This record gives sequence, structure tokens and C-alpha cells, in this order.
Amino acid sequence: MPSTAIQPRRSNATLAAFSGPCLPLAAFGVALPVTLPEYYATHVGLSIGLVGVVFMAVRLIDIAFDPLVGWGMDRTRTRFGRYRPWMAASTPILMLAALMVFVLVRPGAGPVYLFAWLLVLYVGFSIGTLAQLGWASVLAPEYDQRSRVYAWWQVFNIIGVIAILVLPAAVIQLGLGDYIAGVHIMGWAIIAALPLTIGLALLRAPEPVNAGAAPHGGFGAYIALLKRKAVVKLLTCDLLLGVAPGITGSLLFFFFDQVKGYGRAEASIFMLLYFVGGLMGAPIWARLANKVGKDKALAIASVIFAGLYFVATLLPGGNFGLTAVAMFIAGLPYAAGLFLLRAMMADAGDEVRLETGVDRTGLMFSILSATTKIGHVLALIPYLILQAVGFQAIAPVGGNSGASLLVLQVLFVAAPAVLIALAAWVLKGYPLTPARHEQIRLALAARDGASA
Repeated sequence: MPSTAIQPRRSNATLAAFSGPCLPLAAFGVALPVTLPEYYATHVGLSIGLVGVVFMAVRLIDIAFDPLVGWGMDRTRTRFGRYRPWMAASTPILMLAALMVFVLVRPGAGPVYLFAWLLVLYVGFSIGTLAQLGWASVLAPEYDQRSRVYAWWQVFNIIGVIAILVLPAAVIQLGLGDYIAGVHIMGWAIIAALPLTIGLALLRAPEPVNAGAAPHGGFGAYIALLKRKAVVKLLTCDLLLGVAPGITGSLLFFFFDQVKGYGRAEASIFMLLYFVGGLMGAPIWARLANKVGKDKALAIASVIFAGLYFVATLLPGGNFGLTAVAMFIAGLPYAAGLFLLRAMMADAGDEVRLETGVDRTGLMFSILSATTKIGHVLALIPYLILQAVGFQAIAPVGGNSGASLLVLQVLFVAAPAVLIALAAWVLKGYPLTPARHEQIRLALAARDGASA
């Protein structure tokens, strides 16, 4: 049945099963920019600059890989669906990568080891995330219901983030081991969750198939998408909203430790509360999107996000309770960009399919994934800047210099706030309104019905 037909409202149980793989995928998502760079710099023994270079190099390769995955998905035709076979294929790749990157790595492992296994991890991660995003686009094609699907997707992402952040602290607090043991347990948890959650999603969540011509259009289709106003705005916004939290995540432990004077456990709590705020805020932005449109809801959330983040990170150290509350409040708009941008890209995919007769959803999500990863690459530039000004990940006796700590503060506080505010400005004049999308859906339903 083509997905342009009116679909029944998906049950909460179906959406929960579909969103389950977000738990291990989100664990990867937070470990890659936050936990692993710092872990390899402080416990494995690589310099902070070298860690930044290796992560950036792998990201750049992975960015080039995404369009190939999207191209393959758009051409896939099986009785199990277009996206579900790719989701299943990502499972063993990610399990192996998690074992090597989290569990089996030992102090003294060199940059080649990190580069090789990060590359395997990112290949599996790209396949899994792109498959799930494409699958979500056909699970509920209507404008408002699509917001609901991606809101569920984002809620499970945040739950996965929170769960993986709690693990190292829980290991230490329960006396089960040190921080290194906590990172190893993170890896084992991901390995166990991958087959369970992906298997349940494959069994319980359906995958309607879009009607659309098989020819993909090759490189020309890629360029044509980049000329569309809606796509350009979405990609620019996603880039800005990817760099900002990437900087926050990569510098968080250094900032709260060496600038604010909080320990790792306290900084972890701040980050946890930040994501809990995002979990609590996700339904707010989904409802607002249904009332004013996704683009306006995202612009409002971005302005609020920039202001709250700036205030929260400027608070003086020494008052744990005040900082904890501020970080929770600052996190309330966090989820808006993550799920609304993906729902908006699915809407743009409908417009492309109407105008070209070709379903390029996989390619479009691969482009969106590429800008997210470019954002994460750019978010590692502060590591190179900090090394250039003499900052050391493990503070020397007497601490880092005042100049290097000032640079750290500017990078952590000002840069993300400015980038988030710019994202709201980029959305001005976004063309794909709710009314326009309704016209597109009706036209697609009429055309697909006539073809049938």
C-alpha cells in the first residue's frame, strides 16, 4: 500500500517498538562526541590534538559514505521493505565496533587502532540511523502525525543518552569499578541492546512503501536537491544546531572541571539533567509544531535555547544546586531541532517525489546526516584551538594558564549560543508551510490512486 494513502494513527506500542533502536544508537551518538574523545585523551594516552585529528578524519570519510548509503536505500526493493533490511545489516557491524572501541581498547593503543575501529563504527552507525530515519518518513506521512513519530524517536534518543550517561557514575557509586570499568560497561550495554531493540522493531513496526519511479538520477539528483530552498535552509539549520551541542559535549568535562571547579561526577549530573530537560521538553515542541508549524516552532525553540544556554553556562561555580537547576532548564529546548528538522526533511521529500516522481527519501536523509556530521567535525576544532594555546586535558600542577582557560570559556559559552541563535534566523521565509504540505499530500494521494 503506498504511504500516500491515509494511514491509521499508529499506536503508542508500535511507535515505542519502532523507536527502541534509538536507545543503543543514541548511546553511540553521545559517546562519539562526548565520552570517547575525552576517554582516549585522558585514559588511553593519545594527545588531545591527535584525538581531534583522528575523529575529524573519520568523520570526513563517513560524510562521503552517507550519500552512497542513501542511494542504496532508495534503490532497495524487498518484500521486507526498503529500510528494514539495512537496519538489520547494521546490527553486527555496530556490535563488533562497540566491542573494539569501548571494551577491548587498552592504554597505549595508537591512532591507527582508533582510526580503524572508529571507521567501522561510523559505517554501521550511518547505516542504522539513515535506515531508521527513512523508515520513520513512511510510517506516518501526514504532517502532524509525522511530528508525532519523530517526537517518539527523539524521546527514545534522549532516554538512550540518559541511560548511557548514568552507567559510568552508577558503576563508580555502586563500587563495581572505576571510570574505565564504567566505559567498558557502556560498551557491553550497547552490544546487548542492539539485537534486542532492532529485532523488536523489525517484528512489530510495519514499513509502508512509497510509490515512486525506480531510477534515482545519480549525482545530478544530489545537486538538484542542494538547489531547493527548503533543503538548503534545513541543511544550514542542521549544521548550526549540530556544531553547537557538539562543542558543548566535547568541552563539557574540561569546562566544569577546570573553570567551574566541579568534579567529573558533578559534571555528569549536569549533563544528565540537561538531557532530562530535553526529554521533558520534547512533547512541548511537538504540540507547538502542530499549532504554528514545524519551522516556526523550531525558530522559537532556538531563540529560547540560545538565551537559556548562555545564562546557564555563565553562572558562577560553587553553587551546585543553582547550576543543576539552570542546566535542566537550559535543556528544555534541546530536542526541538533534532526531531523537527528530520520531520521537515521528510516533508520536503514528499515535495520532491511529487515534482519528480522519484522517491529520494534515503538520499535526502543522507544529506541531512552529512551536515550533522560536518557539524560534529567542526565541533572538534576547539580541541585544536585549545592545544594551540597550550591547554592540557590533564591540568598540570598549578593548573592551565589563564589565557587558555579564557579561550575554553569563550568556546564553551559564547560559540554555541551564537550558533543556536543563527539557526532561528536561517528559518525565516521557510517555504514548506503546513498548508503547502497538505496540498502536496493530496496531490500525491490522487496520483498514486490513479496509478493503482
